[in-house]
Amino acid sequence: MKIAIIDYEVGNLGNVYNAWKRLGQDPVITRDPRVIRDAAMIELPGVGAIRDAMANLEKFDLIPLLKEQIQSGKFFMGICLGMQAMFDTDYEGGTYSCLGLLPGEIVPFHTTLKVPHMGWNELVFRQEHWLQQNLPQHPYVYFVHSYHKSPADTPDVIAIADYGQPVPAICGRDNILGMQFHPEKSGPVGERILQNIIDHVK
Repeated sequence: MKIAIIDYEVGNLGNVYNAWKRLGQDPVITRDPRVIRDAAMIELPGVGAIRDAMANLEKFDLIPLLKEQIQSGKFFMGICLGMQAMFDTDYEGGTYSCLGLLPGEIVPFHTTLKVPHMGWNELVFRQEHWLQQNLPQHPYVYFVHSYHKSPADTPDVIAIADYGQPVPAICGRDNILGMQFHPEKSGPVGERILQNIIDHVK
């Protein structure tokens, strides 16, 4: 299955690419509209600041293309900063309009725990979902982030993690899916999640 990994010069794409290759898929790191339109699904990865992420998506004229493909029904997934870009507004170092694919805001942590939220944490599913297939009863995944989606109790919040407060860890609806953690760094659980995505899209 051809997977378009969006290259918008935000973060290291190697781990994302290799995770799909290990599962026998055909990932392509690209911002070529023809390649993106030809792919079976799209992944928007990302690390760093939302200001740079949104500026680069705009610079490469990717925003209308991504929205076009999502509206057509193509499966779209955002990872870490890529998930945060899916919502309406992000307050990291200012106020930034994002893709508006799902309602909500990206806000800083208000916790006595150390920020960033970094390391392994348990996923707690709020609703039955196909991503749970063959996952352990207490799945742990790897997080690195200082901001999170708010509120944490909307219908599109599929799973949360507890970090002194409920943190939306998986959000989505229809053909849109976001993960605040890094499945490509989450060992066998992350690999199982990616395989479930492959099985669902196929």
